[in-house]
Amino acid sequence: MAVSTSVLQTGIELGPQTLPLLLVIAGLGLSIAEAMAPGAHFAVLGVALLAAGIVGMLLGPVAGPLVLAVLVLVFGGLALAGYRRFNLYGDSGIGQTSDSSSLRGRTGRVTERVTTQSGEVKLDRGGFNPNYSARSIDGEIPVGTEVLVVDPGGGNVLTVTSLDDIEDDIDAELAAGRAEETEEAADEDSREPTREEESERA
Repeated sequence: MAVSTSVLQTGIELGPQTLPLLLVIAGLGLSIAEAMAPGAHFAVLGVALLAAGIVGMLLGPVAGPLVLAVLVLVFGGLALAGYRRFNLYGDSGIGQTSDSSSLRGRTGRVTERVTTQSGEVKLDRGGFNPNYSARSIDGEIPVGTEVLVVDPGGGNVLTVTSLDDIEDDIDAELAAGRAEETEEAADEDSREPTREEESERA
């Protein structure tokens, strides 16, 4: 069955000048969705579309599809850099996307006191959101302490230990080894020489 062309022509005509308006509407929609379900799921894209749409409306007829696409990429990059720089959702340690096995052995700092029940750390090179919920092996780890991930725990809750504790253990083992070497050297110096050693000296 053929559709009359007059029916198709009665629709809203979308020209190049309406594209910036569509970007603004999409950006506002994503911003509202972000406000309803925070977690940086829509923040970067929403800001990019909204800013590109506003600039596109200011540029007028110059803002063709190619110019708008470049604007979306530029504003998207700026929004992503700003999100990482200012850590807007720094209190959220859930929903990580990093491969959990890659987190083992990484270092970071405690941002919320870590105990065996609660806490949070910010990892060095931790990805899009470097903040993770964390638990200690035993005891408490104060804010600002440098830590090492000993068990990634699937990427949701990390088990960490203080680097100071690790260094203390290593230092203790090295000191014990040096003490043993000193005792052995003292024993060698204090023992009486054998007849063979005396004859060699003579």
